[in-house]
Amino acid sequence: MNKGAVIKLSTSMVIFGTIGFFSNLTGLPVLELVFLRCVCATLFLIGYWLISGKYKQEIWDRKELIYIILSGIFLVLNWLLLFYAFRQTSITIAISIYNLAPLIALFINIFLFKERVERRIIIATIVAFLGTILITFQFDQSSAGNEVMGGLLALAAAVFYGAIISLGRKIQKSSSYMTTFIQTFIGIVMLMPFVSFVSYTHLTNEGLLFSIVTGIVHTGIVYLLFYDSIRYLSAGIASVLIFLDPLVAIVLDIFITGFIPGPLQIIGVIIIFASLGYTVKYSQTNKEQQ
Repeated sequence: MNKGAVIKLSTSMVIFGTIGFFSNLTGLPVLELVFLRCVCATLFLIGYWLISGKYKQEIWDRKELIYIILSGIFLVLNWLLLFYAFRQTSITIAISIYNLAPLIALFINIFLFKERVERRIIIATIVAFLGTILITFQFDQSSAGNEVMGGLLALAAAVFYGAIISLGRKIQKSSSYMTTFIQTFIGIVMLMPFVSFVSYTHLTNEGLLFSIVTGIVHTGIVYLLFYDSIRYLSAGIASVLIFLDPLVAIVLDIFITGFIPGPLQIIGVIIIFASLGYTVKYSQTNKEQQ
């Protein structure tokens, strides 16, 4: 197991676990927020790509370019759906359902890319997801309609995220800088015709700061780490590590918004941690025996 890749993917997931809170603090409508994320991330990435001289080392592969373009389209749709889900339901519920993505990615790799995945890893991933299901069992019944809509939006986002995870592991030659830059640039092109630029005139200094952070940190840096790690990890390891995302969201819910987890939700958190620990330990032991 590539420990550096594990650290990078874990770091990206921990940072991404805070995205719901930052997005709600920007004060921007969803589409305008995603567009600004793409602009900030693109400027950050192309600046570093050019200044570092890494663009000279790029290997342009036609097949990988198709994967990058497809994943870029999926990435933008995934962001839109997830942020709309945040506006309809609690961050904890949206993120928990959103983390069906690793399970979806596993099945995409198994059935579409014919990848062999250890049965134990599949079981650990399913168990981890069951932990996220337990987390969603406590919410305000008076807003059940919004909860359902938010859950459906999060589920749709998870489908696209699962596809992104699978495609990301197929990108081996292109650098993470080029991959992420192309994807965020695709986002600019996709969203520009639909953006209401008037929304930015009402942006406060605080909202602008949070918007820039979501663009540079939650988009540029997170996806650099994501694509620079996921290509070096098995589908099983990547799928389980991604469950760090909802754990961070839940912890922030508890300490920032005052969310109090019920007994089932506490059990769900424990289950996710246990699945994470088992998968990493098993994969390391399995590799040492080979």
